[in-house]
Amino acid sequence: MDFSITPDSPASVAPEPRHLSPLTQAFVLHFGEMGSRWGINRTVGQIYAMLFLADAPRHAEEICEALSLSRGSVSMGLKELASWNLVQLRHVPGDRRDYYATPSDVWAIFRTLVEERKRREIDPTLTTLRTLMMEPAHDPADRFAQARMAAMHEQIELLTDWYADMRHLDNDRLLALLRLGARVVRVLDFKDRVLGRSKPGREDPKNGRA
Repeated sequence: MDFSITPDSPASVAPEPRHLSPLTQAFVLHFGEMGSRWGINRTVGQIYAMLFLADAPRHAEEICEALSLSRGSVSMGLKELASWNLVQLRHVPGDRRDYYATPSDVWAIFRTLVEERKRREIDPTLTTLRTLMMEPAHDPADRFAQARMAAMHEQIELLTDWYADMRHLDNDRLLALLRLGARVVRVLDFKDRVLGRSKPGREDPKNGRA
């Protein structure tokens, strides 16, 4: 999506190339390290971290200078971030260069990350499990394997169904739900007591059995 910066916007004045402050540099380096553990390129993580903390959109030359990266590395990194919908293209009137920024809403970033990881990792896993579960099982070992796959599929699908419900909540309601924390567990415990259910593994005082 293409967003133009209006002339009266503070970001319409292109900032001069600058070096990162020690505070920002520490964040950028850490994010690069963590990104490599999350399965993304270290350079991509650093570019994203820099744009996330930037007070205005940045063009590729600024990113190259600030992170001491080649133009090719920055170009590839920006394309990768764009494929994840984690950067937005901006234009400055009178400037032909492309500027980049991250979404300002942290919740939007979080939702995008979850949705993209689901699309790239969870959905293909569910498809593979469904395909394998449909295969003929000719011996006990295959039937046992399919039963294990079915259990895994059920758990993953339960989580994805829960996510599908949660993703439609607005930010305020989602935040309120997260802040409930352990209170949700206490509500479920109360419901179990009302219905006369005991927790798995907890001894039933009436008969001395779990």
